[in-house]
Amino acid sequence: MRSKEITQTLGALVQQKLPAFLWGAPGIGKSSIVRQIAETKQIGFIDLRLSLMDPTDLKGIPFYENKAHQAVWAPPSFLPREGEGILFLDELNTAAPSVQASAYQLILDRKVGEYELPEGWAIVAAGNRENDRGVVYRMPLPLANRFIHLEMDVHVEDWRQWAYRRGIDERIIGYISARNEVLFNFDPASDAKSFPTPRSWEFVHGILQADMPPALAMNAIAGAVGEEHAVAFTAFAKVMHLLPDTDAVLRGESTDVPEDLNALYALSSALVSKTLKSPTDERLQHLLDYTRKLPPEFAVLTVQDLQQNGVTMDHLDAYGAWVEAFAYLLT
Repeated sequence: MRSKEITQTLGALVQQKLPAFLWGAPGIGKSSIVRQIAETKQIGFIDLRLSLMDPTDLKGIPFYENKAHQAVWAPPSFLPREGEGILFLDELNTAAPSVQASAYQLILDRKVGEYELPEGWAIVAAGNRENDRGVVYRMPLPLANRFIHLEMDVHVEDWRQWAYRRGIDERIIGYISARNEVLFNFDPASDAKSFPTPRSWEFVHGILQADMPPALAMNAIAGAVGEEHAVAFTAFAKVMHLLPDTDAVLRGESTDVPEDLNALYALSSALVSKTLKSPTDERLQHLLDYTRKLPPEFAVLTVQDLQQNGVTMDHLDAYGAWVEAFAYLLT
């Protein structure tokens, strides 16, 4: 399922307090989606890494109660006591079988030991697939049957929308727009320590924002996505000097159009990023006028990226002329 479909489905399951398990390759943003759902709903979010826990961490530690003359379990302080939210059991299938067994009752019966999960809280779990060469334990069938299972795939269009909203460097967006396959390039049979994933490209964004010499930045990027992809991305980023002044474009000044294919991808992402920061009618008018000079596929790419990120422009006179010019691509 695409991330947009996962978000919609998980949101509905959380609303109904139905336990769900989100499967997917490493680094594709599983935990980010669950956190985003909690933020959108403005509810609590607790992230438990079960792979770091012992069985007693969930059930609690027994102690002797003098009045009742019996052993009582002391629930852990990190479990929620009130309100509503999502209890996220990340890396559930990397936890030892004894820890997974402790989670049985919590997941199905919403209680464990002396503890009971508040009515307003939903349980969502996540984990890597068994064929991803991660350290995973096969999930026992009784535990697996306690979940609604969803598998998440990587889609470039969904990632691009997220990247624009997150303010990811336009060079990264342009590069992945030009070469879709580099967004996620994970080979379970490879021994490479670094490889491209949505998470590692977010690392590259952080590296580009850091103040370090180009040679050191290159090494850091290679450490995030691998040397081959670091070299290719750096070469792509160098075409930025071929781009026209995007501020001049949005001011409506006469500006040339680059011919280099990589430069066109970079220009499209740069224009979208710059416009999203201040999508005024005047700037949108100038943008629409300019994109009519671009190759048709890049004109449509630029405008659709803006529309998918919530920018409306159908009330503008320039939009009518734009639609008329590219109607054959929009049908």
